[in-house]
Amino acid sequence: MLKIAVTGANSSVGQNLLENLKELEDVEVIAGVRNEKAISSLPNKSYVQPHIIDYDMPESLETTMTGADCVIHLAGILIETKHSNYASANVAATSAVIDAAQRSDVKHLIFISVVGASEMSKNAYFRSKGSAERLIANSGIAATIIRTPILLGPGSAGANAVASLAVSGKCKVLGGGFYSMRPLDIDDLSKAIIKLISTPPATVVTHELVGPQAATYREIIEKTAELMGKSVQIGKVPIFIAKIASAITSILKGGGITPTVIDVIIQDEVVDTNADEAIGITLTSLEDTLRKIITAGTQ
Repeated sequence: MLKIAVTGANSSVGQNLLENLKELEDVEVIAGVRNEKAISSLPNKSYVQPHIIDYDMPESLETTMTGADCVIHLAGILIETKHSNYASANVAATSAVIDAAQRSDVKHLIFISVVGASEMSKNAYFRSKGSAERLIANSGIAATIIRTPILLGPGSAGANAVASLAVSGKCKVLGGGFYSMRPLDIDDLSKAIIKLISTPPATVVTHELVGPQAATYREIIEKTAELMGKSVQIGKVPIFIAKIASAITSILKGGGITPTVIDVIIQDEVVDTNADEAIGITLTSLEDTLRKIITAGTQ
């Protein structure tokens, strides 16, 4: 039997992956979540075994990973809160997963990172993801790092935002939405992970996996509205004003959207080589992804 451990299993990516793992024969999935409440969001599948993990308690991670053939580390944050920041959620949590994986003799780690990750980045989020990648690379465990763009699919935060803006009739977005994106269908990410589970590397491999088409954010909103049979007028929120407002609000609230998050949102998603062929998957067209989102929203 193939045993797979997943952190962040209750995220939209985690839930989608757990559903798609049924494609693997004779599989057991240990679904790691932070609390009892999160368990209720997991798919009710016979092969899925929920497990509560605490990144500050190594024994809970080791129990999750014992006997695992592959560990898929999905957990991480873009938006900081009073209780969680990049250093703890993106770097320290990855370090804890690696330590547990080493003690549990795990043979393969899969880490979901982000396009733009770099320890040299001026952006704190991208820098934290780059630091996590370095920890993975230096772990001594065969590992696959997948850098992803914005993920779109039913239930994902990105999809919910696009659908809401498209149906509004009139909206404003950062800078008018002229930044370039390469949205990846969330099902395609799951397909890629499943492929990679079956073909673990000998060392550490980094893939940049993005969608097949580049489009600006406003084009994505406009296309979604068109597919809904609607039209939308898109205005502009000046970026410098948004940054000032977010800086003040995040200080008052102790978290939330910050200038760092805004810079992540508006950064053009560009890669030198898409990894779809190397991994061996066929990507879903942007239009088909948007159709899936619309269909799910009407059910």
